[in-house]
Amino acid sequence: MMWDGVREVACDESGSDGENLTDGNTDVFAHASVLLPAESAAGCVQEIRNRIRSPAEEYKAGHLLREKHRAVLEWVLSPAGPLYGHARVDLTDKAFFVVDRALDLLLGDAAGADALYGTGREAFGADGWRRFLRAANRLLRARSDAEPVDPVDAFFAHVEELRRVEVPEPAAAVLERLAGSRERAEAYRARVTAGPPLIPALNPLLPAILRTAALWSAPRTAVRLVHDRQNMLTPDRVDWLLRTARQRGVALDGVELVHSRLDLRVQLADFLAGVARKLASDELNGCGDPVLTALLRPYVGSSSVWGDAPSWARLGPLPDGRGRGTRAGSGARLPC
Repeated sequence: MMWDGVREVACDESGSDGENLTDGNTDVFAHASVLLPAESAAGCVQEIRNRIRSPAEEYKAGHLLREKHRAVLEWVLSPAGPLYGHARVDLTDKAFFVVDRALDLLLGDAAGADALYGTGREAFGADGWRRFLRAANRLLRARSDAEPVDPVDAFFAHVEELRRVEVPEPAAAVLERLAGSRERAEAYRARVTAGPPLIPALNPLLPAILRTAALWSAPRTAVRLVHDRQNMLTPDRVDWLLRTARQRGVALDGVELVHSRLDLRVQLADFLAGVARKLASDELNGCGDPVLTALLRPYVGSSSVWGDAPSWARLGPLPDGRGRGTRAGSGARLPC
């Protein structure tokens, strides 16, 4: 296919814990993208350095998130800042992503993810909901740690535990369907035990990259992603990304892996990803900063995978379509 032009977009992520989505260090995964010429990115990074005045060789989002640099952070995100209109961030609520993927793999669709997630923590209690999320995570992850209980047995034991609780009909119907999906669960475990799949079910990076490519594509304009180096982005997986994007009508021209130190556009994406992950996590946990959240809103992609409607409403306009939850339902809260 011939394109009239190619947009080169720099990308980085924050909050990656591999397939460990329920017991990792973060509850939000963020994938940021920046469309700026290299010269403009260099000027932006230099201005940030001039304002922060840290001797660090490479700046990270943590520098901007320090309270003493609050004014710099507000400037970076503001309409007068260097990223406004040139950057976006795709957010993934990890707990919701686990529920979404479990229903998709075990039931053939994830239409009930909103209902189950929305009921979750309130109906089953924080501990009961957390145990279910952990069991679902263990069932779906490709690498299963040596534990005394089989992941299939553990998951369905938790499903039965939740079914004993009286919940609204949409969630009850989802649990009923899950209870009958043991055969599919055993077949899935047999496949991943025989050999790790090329595309892990629970790693949020690859679907986030596809959404990012779709976000920046335009008629007769392709997208080339310049991405910070990631062990997940092997040549085979990059080929899969290119094929899958084109199957979805997204003109992804290529994925180039670089080190953020060597491409200041990627360093800016790193800034935005780290900042967005922290601010989104704070909103998810009920302790967001209204000023910073308002500044972040224009950057948040509407295709983000988010399950908590109150916090999403503060992060950005509630989008239509699958993958958006209805109310608070995450597992254990993280400290702000």
